[in-house]
Amino acid sequence: MIVDLIHLMRPHQWVKNTFVLTGLLFGHAWHSPTLVAQAIIAFIAFCLISSAVYILNDIVDIEQDRNHPAKRKRPLPSGKISIPVAATFGALLGIMALGLAATATYTVVFILLIYALMNVAYSLKLKHVVILDVFIIATGFMLRILAGTLGLGIPPSQWLLLCGLMVTLFLGFSKRRAEIITLSDDKSAHRKVLEDYSPVLLDKMIMVTASGLIMSYSLYTMNPDTIRIHGTANLIYTVPFVIYGVFRYIFLLHHQSRGGDPSRDLVRDPHMVVILIAWLATTIALIAR
Repeated sequence: MIVDLIHLMRPHQWVKNTFVLTGLLFGHAWHSPTLVAQAIIAFIAFCLISSAVYILNDIVDIEQDRNHPAKRKRPLPSGKISIPVAATFGALLGIMALGLAATATYTVVFILLIYALMNVAYSLKLKHVVILDVFIIATGFMLRILAGTLGLGIPPSQWLLLCGLMVTLFLGFSKRRAEIITLSDDKSAHRKVLEDYSPVLLDKMIMVTASGLIMSYSLYTMNPDTIRIHGTANLIYTVPFVIYGVFRYIFLLHHQSRGGDPSRDLVRDPHMVVILIAWLATTIALIAR
């Protein structure tokens, strides 16, 4: 049961919570041991609360997941874990997350509560509303960034928030397109909102968000405030990494049936792994001082 409970938490999805740490990097806060400790606490708290949200979503979607070729193997739809056990475990994770966040700052607790309430509404109703469902997912990432900036007393960059919004919308619409292709004629049996999406519609949204991501990040690197804060005008040389990463992800979506699980897809493709490491290493080398 311990192994099944760990699977229920979906620890591979915790990579999404690294958005909490962006404030340390782009806010030049890594020199403060206090802020580093608070950021790590906020990261762990988000890991716990996001796992609680995944459990709630699995409980609500248990019947639909039994019709999904991959999700039916999860602990709940497969019957390895009962609903009462999962609900109790999820509640404990949520309480632990809020208690841990309180040791960082109460602002982080407040942001976690907003995240939890928003996802309860998403799981129960809003995930069936076309387009809004993806925007809610993107808002979850914005809250992660705010927890690692505003929650720790680091002024959040408007450009950072805009870039975060664009990348999460891009990944969200890509995920919906991958689900449509994977589920084919059974898409409505698994997720009702997929009835309102089509590959053509999603391709247009992916194109818009991909363009917005590339443009917003490019403008961020050339912004006078960015150059002043980081003390370098050379971040523009990291733009090719971002462009390649976006194009590679679109390729995976269309030619290798990837995109259904961004957390796995980003680490399973050697090209994506190399480009992410190259971007991060170059960025750190340019702004570390």
